[in-house]
Amino acid sequence: MARDTWVVAGAVTMIVLLAGLYTFSGVGMNMSALDMTKMAGPIGEPMAMGGLQPWTLSAALLIFLMWWVMMIAMMTPSATPTLLLYTALKRYGSERASATKLSLIFLAGYLLIWGGFSLLAAGLQWGTETLGFVDGPMMTLASRPAAGVVLILAGLFQFSALKTACLKQCSSPADFLTRHRRTGGAGALLMGMHHGAYCFGCCWALMALLFVGGIMNLYWIVGLALYVLAEKIIPKPRFFARLTGALLIGWGLCCIFTSV
Repeated sequence: MARDTWVVAGAVTMIVLLAGLYTFSGVGMNMSALDMTKMAGPIGEPMAMGGLQPWTLSAALLIFLMWWVMMIAMMTPSATPTLLLYTALKRYGSERASATKLSLIFLAGYLLIWGGFSLLAAGLQWGTETLGFVDGPMMTLASRPAAGVVLILAGLFQFSALKTACLKQCSSPADFLTRHRRTGGAGALLMGMHHGAYCFGCCWALMALLFVGGIMNLYWIVGLALYVLAEKIIPKPRFFARLTGALLIGWGLCCIFTSV
């Protein structure tokens, strides 16, 4: 690989490692993600950990940061093929002198979209905790039927036209970069945000599954990150997505009927 490609790949690796380590340490929470994982109970049956903690401004900012750092660790690897191809294209074009800088701006745009998702997720967490659907200390859905409903909805989304359209863009880096080519720093930022929007459209329902397994449950964090990456790089991603959808629906039905 050329020097700028090595620089971009190294920067991506460092970003993922730092975000992963920060997530593992608990993102400033009272317990690390490892401790939360060890204490995780069955789906819909979180371990009792005391009363609800008040949502102060500092607590809300911490929850937002937790989501965003976690999304950076989980989603950056799946954007790397597109990012490295973007770097290679810039290296052979008229902007070759700025290939590294433009690639990092592209990545920043991508991560901004997941920052927006993190804001929505933090708001959803606050709302569901307030209504009693989510156990605050363990940060997971507090009932098995509710978990089953989320699994079914995520499974149904895997069959949707929006999922198919967004997955097509995410799994075809060359096609995306050809269709949405822009120049300059502003263009790189917009392209990164555009790619992030497709990725958001493709994966938001999968990220909602963190409420099922536990937002700080390492098994679910790593599992979903690997699945998202696989969904974008394996042959026939549409079939893979629909197979996963069918499994999620079946799992959700089991959660509902076994709780009756």
